[in-house]
Amino acid sequence: MMDLVLQAWVGSIIEGKKISWMFGKGERWQPGRKLKLLFAGYNGARNMGSDARVEEMLRQIRHILGRDKVEFSVMSQNFELTKGYFESSRQVHLPDIFPPFLAREVPQHDGLVACEGSMFKSKFANALTTMMIGSLGIAAAENKLSVGYGGEAGYMDPSVRKMCARFCRNSLIITRNEESRSLLRELGVPTELGTDTAWTFAPLPPEYGRKVLHDVGWDGRKPVLVVCPINPFEWPVRASVGKLFANKLLGAHQDSHYRGPYFHNSGPEARRKYEHYLTGISRALDGFRQRRDIYVVLAATERLDARPARKISEHLGGVPVLTSEQYNMYELVSILRACHMMASSRYHGIVTTMPALVPSAGITMDERIRNLMRERGHDDLLMNVDDPDLEPRLLSALEKLASEGESIADRIGRSVIRNLKTMARMGVYFEEEVQRRYPEFPTRKGQWSWEDYLPPLDTGLHRLIGMYS
Repeated sequence: MMDLVLQAWVGSIIEGKKISWMFGKGERWQPGRKLKLLFAGYNGARNMGSDARVEEMLRQIRHILGRDKVEFSVMSQNFELTKGYFESSRQVHLPDIFPPFLAREVPQHDGLVACEGSMFKSKFANALTTMMIGSLGIAAAENKLSVGYGGEAGYMDPSVRKMCARFCRNSLIITRNEESRSLLRELGVPTELGTDTAWTFAPLPPEYGRKVLHDVGWDGRKPVLVVCPINPFEWPVRASVGKLFANKLLGAHQDSHYRGPYFHNSGPEARRKYEHYLTGISRALDGFRQRRDIYVVLAATERLDARPARKISEHLGGVPVLTSEQYNMYELVSILRACHMMASSRYHGIVTTMPALVPSAGITMDERIRNLMRERGHDDLLMNVDDPDLEPRLLSALEKLASEGESIADRIGRSVIRNLKTMARMGVYFEEEVQRRYPEFPTRKGQWSWEDYLPPLDTGLHRLIGMYS
């Protein structure tokens, strides 16, 4: 019920902004002034992937439009957790109850860029998708730039699906894969095909990651296997006034409380599936350690992931757990890239290690990792979180990482270059959309290569381009 209230609230704000704009209220960008863009996403929760992809959007779009011509603002739920991120961008606080914030903040800008990867899905939280639709819808209602950049669409509850079709038909959504594009086109939402934006992310140098691994006990000889687990069965998060009152007055629902009025999915079935997932991974890792002389670490690339990581660590006798709360995104990606193999339920755990050619397997809860592994040609390295035979399938995949690492890395390298070229094409689409909305905006002139539509690249990516382009 609370989700429906949020949707109705946001919908009424969009309609109100549309009427106000028609009657001449609001301000449109004028030549000679910096283009003010607001980036709306799930930042400030120490989710490494969400933060890294937004970092690269900012760098890419600033590079394309010109640093001196733009002014960026980024939503953050916690300034302390995004301290040092999003260079030269203003950070604005996104509250748990967000409709009044959207009504106030979005109109202060000349355009809105929706950043969330899981942009149009009920899998994680209808409230998050409502926030994405609301942000895009308010900007479009005022005839401003309204772009979803590198997002995905999946199953949406009927009310959210209807809202997306109604309020996003005047936005441009650049999707992360063809499946998402097809779903949105069915709803009448304009789309172009893109990719994720974390491909160009530059972490700290490799020496940093290797030093951290040494500090937690790696001897420098054994191959390092890093595992990125999640709790796939605590989603979706839903708002509940009843649970909130019970939580505040009686201390109920403590284990499932996310924050504010939002609560994770819970119950006996969710617990049973979660235990099966943890047990399957733990037993596969233990079996792999018995076959191979390896060093195992667990990485929580989102703060919530520390709980499943520590449970698996206990099963394995106390292997190191490295979390995004301990390490910022520049540090954590350096650590992940210093490892020799990866098994991950986190999409960006895989994406951010692929430029370092780390062989990886995916244990997926939705279509994100599935689409990525299939694009790489690695269906044999893909499992589902609820597979009955998760343990033997993961053990088999780990053996392939160890024995076929060179050929796996070769396919990974080719995939990285394909995605870099697609990301460059996204930059072209974005530039064209700016020109469509604001014909007077001074964009670059002359001929540009595909690399000119990417942010400045580090030496590792330049080397990959030389090898595979």
